[in-house]
Amino acid sequence: MSICEFPDTQDKTPETPISLTKVGVTGVKKLLKIKREDKRPIILLPTFDAFVDLPSTQKGVHMSRNPEAISEIIDEAVNESEIHIETLCANLVKKLLEKHEYAKQAETEARGEYIVNKLSPVTHKKTQETTQIIARATAVKNDDGTISVKKMIGAEVVGMTVCPCAQESVIKESKSKLLEFLDEETTQRVIESVTFASHNQRGIGTILLEVSENQDVNVDDLIEIIQNSMSSPVCELLKRPDENKIVTNAHKNPVFVEDCVRNMVAGLLEKYPQLPDNSFVTIKQVNEESIHQHNAFAQKNASLGQLREETNWRN
Repeated sequence: MSICEFPDTQDKTPETPISLTKVGVTGVKKLLKIKREDKRPIILLPTFDAFVDLPSTQKGVHMSRNPEAISEIIDEAVNESEIHIETLCANLVKKLLEKHEYAKQAETEARGEYIVNKLSPVTHKKTQETTQIIARATAVKNDDGTISVKKMIGAEVVGMTVCPCAQESVIKESKSKLLEFLDEETTQRVIESVTFASHNQRGIGTILLEVSENQDVNVDDLIEIIQNSMSSPVCELLKRPDENKIVTNAHKNPVFVEDCVRNMVAGLLEKYPQLPDNSFVTIKQVNEESIHQHNAFAQKNASLGQLREETNWRN
């Protein structure tokens, strides 16, 4: 019995011969278990988007090849002793160019919730914190047949910020009231020993770091840098002593949204002196205001070389 051969309609010439920048699939979910030497494995349920470009001579892409490529890359990762999710994305874009011989470029993104185990600050209760990890990769097919790949790893972390401006106003007003019945020296000692109120924000910090294919960045480091940039990390499980510790520490470390971005820049430069100057980073902070209907926002886009030049940060 002969097998029917179906036509490749995608290979026909389109009625309107216009090339397309990105064609592919979005929202492909895959269960991923990443082994790590001497550490617990990471279980992720990332969502993949995968695209290639389309020449003007091609009616459509062979769409099934994209989820097929994702499945193949995931299956190959099972046998790896240690692999980063951005490396998976780098492998995927190369696989996409292999499967789509007519394509010159490929792009993919994976997003997933990443669980961080931690202890509450005083009672040391075990708790799990959820962060968002983001991985991307792009591949370009060169004229000589070689493929150039860039990959990116990032994290989005929730923390707490305290407004310095409002706190300074509270301190100034409190000092004037204290001086009504205390001398200057005693008033200053009170000011230095008391934690003063301010309005708080839920901060959302993001770092997206692009590196070459042969370089690896640990997403746990990025998460720590983001957490340390704000007034305080947050914790899902808190007893009263833990709450007091976080609130007190946060109000001892008030920061503007601009401070958070600058703190992340400093943390990156300190953590990754070995990364080359052409590594590109996007850093942003959103503070969800508590006394306004609007939010505060700050962002920095630059290469590490530009950041080192701007800050005179050279080892």
